[in-house]
Amino acid sequence: MKRLKMIVPFFMSMTLFMGLFISSCKKSDSSLPPVNGYNGSNDVASTNLLAHWTFDGTNNETISGTAPKSSTGASFTTGVKGQALSLNSGYLLYPTIAALSGTNVIPSVTVSAWINTDNNGTTVSEVFALTQPVAAQTDWNVGPVNMYVETSHPTTTDDTLVLHSAFSTYISGTRYGGDNINDYGVRGTDFQTIHGTNKWVHYVMRYDASGSNIDIYANGVRVSNNNFRTRSYGTPAVGLGAISIPAATMALIGGWPNAATGFTSSSTQTWQGLFKGSIDELRVYNKALSDLEIGSLYQLELAGR
Repeated sequence: MKRLKMIVPFFMSMTLFMGLFISSCKKSDSSLPPVNGYNGSNDVASTNLLAHWTFDGTNNETISGTAPKSSTGASFTTGVKGQALSLNSGYLLYPTIAALSGTNVIPSVTVSAWINTDNNGTTVSEVFALTQPVAAQTDWNVGPVNMYVETSHPTTTDDTLVLHSAFSTYISGTRYGGDNINDYGVRGTDFQTIHGTNKWVHYVMRYDASGSNIDIYANGVRVSNNNFRTRSYGTPAVGLGAISIPAATMALIGGWPNAATGFTSSSTQTWQGLFKGSIDELRVYNKALSDLEIGSLYQLELAGR
């Protein structure tokens, strides 16, 4: 009996100690060391965040609460931060989201997302598109934003991901645009390779109106072609400047704006496929995030913050 009396207090004290230890590990982000001054990913350029899809048990856009207008092949899986969207040759199409619709809502733009996919040897996969309405969209690339992956690369010989992004703007009613890609030219000098099939990659598209530059980042590093950055028009050449959108917009995740996703005036081309894989933490900003902000977003979300 004496031995029992000695063990019980010891057991209780150990239980109390473990409880305090576990409790201390569950503190909020504000108790953790900041990353470049940010406690969590939602702190990065928070006043410029127009839309955010967390995919934590819902496909609704988080800020506005907008639900998909139509979807196919969509479910949930484990993500980088909480849950993620899982698409099996699927897509999500959204009606107009007010924050993303208007002539001058994205003079500059940054789109950030985590993707997990593989090359299929046949088709190219759209991650995110900001499109014109179904009736107005006459082709996949009339914009204003397309963010995709050249997954048509061979599956047996290539473990690299080729990221490709494009934007469109309308000047006096005429469409102009530009794109960039981590391909072409001298590998390691003109662009950077991404060994990222079948694992999470942080994919960022950025268009900066001040320099008319379009760039692509992977895991916090700029990987796109240095020779394709600046986009201009006319003679002498003038930078395209701020993005101007001629009509209301719709958001499309995982599919191309074509007949396969309900855009009946935009034909489906043979190289276009629906997304297979996972997408997480999709964000749209109305500014060109700095290199520091992009790197911070990558580090914080990778840490689940």
